[in-house]
Formats: sequence, structure tokens, C-alpha cells
Amino acid sequence: MSNMKEVKLGSQGLTIPPIGLGCMGMTTGFGGDIYGKADEKEAIVTIHRSLELGGNFLDTADIYGPFLNEQLIAKAIKGNREKYIIASKFGFEIDDNGQATGAFNGSKNYIKKAVERSLKNLGTDYIDMYYQHRLDTNTPIEETVAAMGELVKEGKIKYIGLSEVNSETIRRAHQIHPLTAVQSEYSLFERQIEELGILDTLKELGISLIAYSPVGRGFLNGTIQKPEDFNENDFRRFIPKYQGEQFFKNVELVNEIKKVAVEKNITSAQLAIAWVIAKGHTPIPGTKRVKYVEENIAAARISLTQDDLNRLESIIPLGTETGARYDAESMKGVNL
Repeated sequence: MSNMKEVKLGSQGLTIPPIGLGCMGMTTGFGGDIYGKADEKEAIVTIHRSLELGGNFLDTADIYGPFLNEQLIAKAIKGNREKYIIASKFGFEIDDNGQATGAFNGSKNYIKKAVERSLKNLGTDYIDMYYQHRLDTNTPIEETVAAMGELVKEGKIKYIGLSEVNSETIRRAHQIHPLTAVQSEYSLFERQIEELGILDTLKELGISLIAYSPVGRGFLNGTIQKPEDFNENDFRRFIPKYQGEQFFKNVELVNEIKKVAVEKNITSAQLAIAWVIAKGHTPIPGTKRVKYVEENIAAARISLTQDDLNRLESIIPLGTETGARYDAESMKGVNL
């Protein structure tokens, strides 16, 4: 394995590489392909290559598929479980027939069912990092986190996290059981959690941020220049950030970022990842191809100066309107 440096995640003892691997796009889910067609063999080779390079932190969730993504990871890590740090999530309610109900469920009984299901699908007897994927507003966060704490005592999970929650929820949860990480979308293109003071709360409490979509769902790599560049059924077509007039405004911003990347002889995607790391957070860019996992991990070794950060943030200053990251209905489930 590569000697990529490790970083502390939170303050509970977990150490991980400075970059993780988002696995969502490695299988079908949410009714179709995610970021293009998935290929199981190539995905597994990508996971193995990531491990060779020191990238052993894998991120998945039971809703990806549902279950297909966890099952793919089980195949990839078989015989080498101890070499990987596995993060999974629960919370999008999935019924006993494997169908998403459309509800969020953070009840104690559901958590017990969900973790057993994930352990079976992952082919393991413990999950390193277990997140509540979305807040269940019908269940007090204290009840949810207390149930997760019981799983820690039982050895079924090691560390606890939440996803897409606000400062108040984080504080209430952290009083019940220490949180190691909060996962949220964060990139040069999406800094709402910074505007809302959530990052300040995490820093105060010693909780780390896991930044998903650090390359703006692929948009920051600079190859998408017109709406037609998205495949016909690409779900990004339905995200306000990538629609209408906002699409073309965002392309202009990306092209400015590309100029900085060209000067540094790196890709704009690498620059976007390096920015997240330089801000003190852990990005988990998703890919299912060896080429891109190699590029992404190389980005973890790119050093940016304060002048570099200032220049990038002058292109997209905090508060710049880049469009909503989900449709109106889905946005109701974030930062709660």
C-alpha cells in the first residue's frame, strides 16, 4: 500500500486517509444509472486500485440500489476486510421487500433492522463509520443517537455520524454520544453549510466534515459545457444548479477555475479536491473508474497556498448563487 498520510477523523480515535472513495455510482440506484453506466468488474478493480494507493476509506449506503452497492463492496473486500474502513448509512426507510418507502426512519427498532441488513449485505460483522443518512423529524435525534450508541457497545459499529443536519441537531446528538463526523455536500460550488455556521459548530465540538460531491457532481471537472453533455437520463439534468440560465453562469465559473488548474498543470477536478483538503476537510469523490481514482488520490498530495485559496474563493465568493443542489422536495430533507 501507498504511504499516504493518515488524518484524524473527529476526536474519538478513528484515523483515515485524507481522501475517501464514494461508491454510490458503482451500481444502479434511484431508478437507473448514476453518472453513467455501472460495470461491476471495473468498479471492483477501482476499489482494489484505491487500496493499493492507500485509499481504503469506502463510503456507501443501504439506499444505494437499494442494497446493491453494499453487496458490491462485500465482493470487493472479501478476504481483506481488515484492510478497509467502511462507512455506510441508514435512514431512507426500506421495507422488507427491499423497496424504498419514501419516508425517513430513525427509530430504535428500524436502526436495529437496518444495521443487521447492512452487516449481511457488506459481508462483515462490524461497520467502521455508521451515519444517519437523513434526519427523521418524527423521532427525536436523542433517541436515534442513543440507539446508535448501543450498536457501538455491541461492537456492530465503531463510530457514529450524521448527514445533512444543522448545528442544533449536531449539538443535541453530540450530548448523547460523541459524533465522529458529519457528512454533507461541500465544494467550491456548494458552501451552504459554511454560510449557516455548521462548519464552525463542527470545529468547536471536534467533529470532522466528510465532504461528498467535492467536484460538484462532476461539474467542476470542466468537461460539461452545455446541457446536452449530460446523458438523456442523467439525474443532474433535474438539479436546479445545472438547469437553465444557472447552468451557463456556472460554466463560466468553472472555466475560470480551469485556468488556475492549467497554470498548476493539474485537472480542475484535482484542484477542487485539493481545495476541500486545504480547508481541513475530508472529501469522498465518487468514481467507478481506475483512471479517476488515481487522479483523485494524487490530488491529496497537492499543496495549495493561502494565496491559491484566496484566488479560488474570489472566483466563487462565499454567498455566490450557484443554484439549489436538489429539487425543492429533496431540499426539505437537508440541514435539519
